[in-house]
Amino acid sequence: MAGRINVATFPTVKAQLRALIADLIEQGLTALRAAGALPADCPTPDFVIERPKERAHGDFSSNVAMLLAKPARTNPRALAQQLVAALPASEAIDRVEIAGPGFINFHLTPAAWQQQVREVLDAGAAFGRNASGGGKTVGVEYVSANPTGPLHVGHGRAGAIGDCIARVLAANGWNVQREYYYNDAGVQIENLARSTQARAKGFKPGDADWPAEAYNGDYIMDVATAYLRGDSVEVEGHVVTGKPDPDDLDAIRKFAVACLRREQNDDLSAFGVRFDRYFLESSLYADGKVEETVNALIAKGHTYEDGGALWLRTTDFGDDKDRVMRKSDGSYTYFVPDVAYHLSKWQRGYQRAVTELGADHHGSLARVKAGLQALDCGIPAGYPDYVLHQMVTVMRGGEEVKLSKRAGSYLTLRDLIDEAGRDATRWFLIARKPDSQLTFDIDLARSQSNDNPVFYVQYAHARVCSLLRQCGEKGFVFDAENGAAQLHLLDDAPAQELMRELSRYPEVVEAAGSTLEPHLLAQYLRELANAFHTWYHASPVLVDQATLRDARLTLALAVRQVLANGLDLLGVGAPESM
Repeated sequence: MAGRINVATFPTVKAQLRALIADLIEQGLTALRAAGALPADCPTPDFVIERPKERAHGDFSSNVAMLLAKPARTNPRALAQQLVAALPASEAIDRVEIAGPGFINFHLTPAAWQQQVREVLDAGAAFGRNASGGGKTVGVEYVSANPTGPLHVGHGRAGAIGDCIARVLAANGWNVQREYYYNDAGVQIENLARSTQARAKGFKPGDADWPAEAYNGDYIMDVATAYLRGDSVEVEGHVVTGKPDPDDLDAIRKFAVACLRREQNDDLSAFGVRFDRYFLESSLYADGKVEETVNALIAKGHTYEDGGALWLRTTDFGDDKDRVMRKSDGSYTYFVPDVAYHLSKWQRGYQRAVTELGADHHGSLARVKAGLQALDCGIPAGYPDYVLHQMVTVMRGGEEVKLSKRAGSYLTLRDLIDEAGRDATRWFLIARKPDSQLTFDIDLARSQSNDNPVFYVQYAHARVCSLLRQCGEKGFVFDAENGAAQLHLLDDAPAQELMRELSRYPEVVEAAGSTLEPHLLAQYLRELANAFHTWYHASPVLVDQATLRDARLTLALAVRQVLANGLDLLGVGAPESM
């Protein structure tokens, strides 16, 4: 299967080398069925094609023979030998080997990796994207902070994770709707209103008349001053105006919520996070959706009365105990509006829902899912998908940074952006798996060194841009068509490794979308940047020999494209100079 080939006749691999290997396996299985080596009605199993951890085991490996051995009534290794013999020839495959109990290992030709470089440049910004989502609608909810104060660093992690999940799902062919759920009802909003009113009346933290549950940050004074001054605040098309009346608690409540909603929106905008829809919790009550949901659950027979309270039999749906829905005083427990809210998502056409929350919300997840299943209205089991993030610890100079003077009790997202910059803040908040605790080192995020991952990746992109500028300054003319045709000249180990890394990108995009783990992209981009820097130092690009120079510039441009594509999915800039 090995040998030099004509570029013009090379089969198009369309980004996914795994798809090419899967097609070869399917053709081989068809041949085995036709030959009677497999039962004619034997279905193709859900086999895996993966990259082995050790390069000696091939570029890709499949377990298909082990899955089919039983229906074929033979041992896996014997079936693997039959399947390998039945595989059609492909100029992308150098050799195929059988290992262990029946793994089939594929070794690709250098030409296969070279074709991936061409695929990158042909597809451009679309490289790595796929249609696996089928255009179905997914609602992604994230941040959803109470409008009671400035956003803190935890909200920032939620924003980075949620926004990146939305971007990655869109790259996987989903129709993504980004949603923010405002908890604008309840005790915390009442505390905000009374805190602002106390400030408006001249009280401050520590005074005898200062409310015990009040918010103590300086921002409360800012809101109270603006209210008394008669300022107007516009939020999503609605204008709320203050007045010099510290006794009108309802007016104060509306004004304070509007002020903080606008501030949160401004902070998220500065963070590169946007939403398609803002949903108010209060609307669930105003529109009767909570009551409708409760009545529907009663009608389905999944509730009962006990001790003056209304209970939901959540144990029928996997919860460890039944849960109170309506307390004896007539008020609803906090998970009930969550059920009504997620029901509304389904009714609004969200075929899938992803809800990003802090890990402290984990206790309510099972009961929300149980409530949705108890409604028996077609909502699929497991709806919604939850992504939980852990705490963020911010360090500066080796010491933890906890407080913001303005917020009073926590470090704000705006503080972090101002210190570290938007790109570094987004990168660091997304760079680890959401359910792992995160230490954010401000000094590292600000450093211009290879130890700073976002700098290291962005510098790789800027370095390619610099090569193009230098090419012109030296009077060289870059022939892109010639470069794409001469990639076989790049036969050194660093170049081959760099091409392999480029080919991984579509698989990483797919994996990040299927697992809802966008940190996989950050890890990949750092590995790609490392492969690029290694190759760059080993292989001077702007050499006098035009053909070799064109080939190396072509590879560098492919790297730049993939870096730009990946950084875009993380919401991080791809600078042309640094």
